[in-house]
Amino acid sequence: MQSVAQIGNLRGFYSLVISMPNNPTRDRLGLKSFYRRNLPHIQPVNSTFFLTFRLTGSVPEHVLRRMAEERKLLKQAEESAAELNLRLGKLARRHFAMLESWLDKASTGPIWLKKASIARIIAEALNHRDGKMYTLDAFTIMPNHVHAVFTPLESKGTPQSLSSIMHSLKRITARRGNLILKRKGAFWEHESFDHYVRNRAEWKRIIKYVIENPVKAGLVRDWKDWEWTYLRSPSFEGAS
Repeated sequence: MQSVAQIGNLRGFYSLVISMPNNPTRDRLGLKSFYRRNLPHIQPVNSTFFLTFRLTGSVPEHVLRRMAEERKLLKQAEESAAELNLRLGKLARRHFAMLESWLDKASTGPIWLKKASIARIIAEALNHRDGKMYTLDAFTIMPNHVHAVFTPLESKGTPQSLSSIMHSLKRITARRGNLILKRKGAFWEHESFDHYVRNRAEWKRIIKYVIENPVKAGLVRDWKDWEWTYLRSPSFEGAS
C-alpha cells in the first residue's frame, strides 16, 4: 500500500511561489502556468496531473483553520526561499495526509457520492471528457471525494487549463447531483487539489494510490471490486 508520503513532492497542494509574475492573465478559465484562488496552482505545459476534488463540508472547519494557521505561521518565518519551500513541501504532505484521513473516514459532511446514481454521473462526466479535454489515465470515486489522473489535451494549439476542465466537470455534475438529491446550493468544495506528475515512477505511485484508495478506506478488499474505479490500462504493472 502506498503511503501519502510516497506519492512524491506534493507542493502542488498549496505551492508557494516566492516571486509572482508581474502580469498574470486575468482570464479565469484560460491557460495559466500559475493561477491562484485560495490555493496557488501550477500547470506546466504538456504535463499529467493528479486531481482531488471533494464535496462541500467534507472536512471539519476546525481542521481547515488549523492548517491555514500552520501555513500562515510558516510563511512568516525568517528563512531563505529554498528552506521555506522545503518546509512547505513537508507541511503540504502532512496536510494532504490529514485531509485524506478525514475524507476516508467520511465522518463529517455529506457522502452523496455513495449513492450509485450520483457516482454514475461523476463517472460518465469523467469518461465523456476523455479524448476531448484530456487523456484520462485513472479515477476513483469515493463517498465524498474523487481522485483522477489525466493529461490535458490541446485546444487551438494550447493545452486546456485545469481551471476550465474542473469548471466543466463540477458545474454539470453539481447540477445533476442536486437534481437527484432535490436540493439547491453548493455541491463541491470550490478549491481542488492538483499536483503535476514529474516522472514515470511518480506516475506509477500515484496511479497505485488512486486505485487502492477504496481498499485503504476499508470499502473493498481488492481495488478491482470497487465499481467506481477506472484504469486505462488493466495490465498496469503496479496494480495487484
